[in-house]
Amino acid sequence: MQPTTDETHDPRRRSWVPDADGHADFPIQNLPLGVFSPRGQDARGGVAIGDKILDLRALSEAGVLTGDAARAAEAASGSTLNGLLALGAGPRRALRAQLSQLLAVGSPARSKIEPMLHEAKLCELHVPASIGDYTDFYVGIHHATNIGKQFRPDNPLLPNYKHIPIGYHGRASSVRRSGAPVRRPNGQTKQPASDSPLFGPCGRLDYELELGVWVGPGNGIGEPIPIASASSHIAGYCLLNDWSARDIQAWEYQPLGPFLAKNFATTISCWIVTPEALVPFRQSQTPRPDGDPAPLPYLMDTGDQRAGALDIELQVLLLTQQMRQRNMPPHRLAVSNAKHMYWTPAQMVAHHTSGGCDLRPGDLLGTGTISGPEAGGFGSILEATVGGQRPILLPSGEERKFLEDGDEVLLRAQAHREGFASIGFGECRGVITPARPIHPT
Repeated sequence: MQPTTDETHDPRRRSWVPDADGHADFPIQNLPLGVFSPRGQDARGGVAIGDKILDLRALSEAGVLTGDAARAAEAASGSTLNGLLALGAGPRRALRAQLSQLLAVGSPARSKIEPMLHEAKLCELHVPASIGDYTDFYVGIHHATNIGKQFRPDNPLLPNYKHIPIGYHGRASSVRRSGAPVRRPNGQTKQPASDSPLFGPCGRLDYELELGVWVGPGNGIGEPIPIASASSHIAGYCLLNDWSARDIQAWEYQPLGPFLAKNFATTISCWIVTPEALVPFRQSQTPRPDGDPAPLPYLMDTGDQRAGALDIELQVLLLTQQMRQRNMPPHRLAVSNAKHMYWTPAQMVAHHTSGGCDLRPGDLLGTGTISGPEAGGFGSILEATVGGQRPILLPSGEERKFLEDGDEVLLRAQAHREGFASIGFGECRGVITPARPIHPT
């Protein structure tokens, strides 16, 4: 069944929450899910609306919600959203529908609900779910091509790329919320002219502009998720920065792929933007160029090809320490779009489970770097500087070949479509801190 818009997407719907209408990220048409702590209190589930957060625990205890919506709010009352994610689309959709009515202008429940709103700036946000496993894909074809050209100019894409959604198993323990500092990693690197490697701080630190995909209902081990139903196992999306130590990666990735170059930090935005909120921004998957192979049957579904892609503008911005000291705004490095993914999120899920792997509620998938086809849309500094050969000139007069200590990378996303209210994801940001000193043994 194809997703359709309903009254929750109506751009004419207004909220009684003062700052919600026209909010850049969180108007009433969005209502993303997250986990927050009011000042001096423990963590619980919440919903972003304008510059406020609605307390789902308080809402559940007040008995305002009914049916599946009440069950969903109760599941979100604790310190993680795993229970809510496991319930699937029905309860999540019911919660969204009732919240949209309760927060709309004219709601008779306003006086009861208003005390349950918290100022977002006074709250602490958390990683919204306990992540059991994290997998990073490589479905941004322009990024894969750009990187491949640096190493294989005549054959940038390896033969399997257009047949299989490439991915690797990442490290869930180092996934951090937006705003958490990112320590520069130490590791082994080897210069081409050297006979042996050295151990020390990464010198070629990079960001990666990605979407995160939150898994909802899982599957049993040995029971693949069919492509036709794979989208029903997706509970929502976030922004994701899979920080990369390029010099460490260059030395270690053969023969088994990413390891220490990728496992030191992954930063995510704190709100889960639901598939329901993104219905107006779905689109058909970009047709494959002539000569590209058709997906194998287990990865091919006409419904997914017709409406399984997402039209979401993605941005990378940089704020250096010197720029902060001079009160300068962040400098935009790139603008890309999620529609540049070669494989859909449903294809990622179907392939992930095709060999019998079991996904669980709260697992996180990364799309891999999503770059645009032209300069100005590159989602990593490795691409933007052609491996450090062409430094980026910043408004402060500084140059960057790779990230330096004190640099702050910000990812932002906006979904726009004529006839609908625009929605966003909130920020995904992290400041680079110096590597831990190396002490001799």
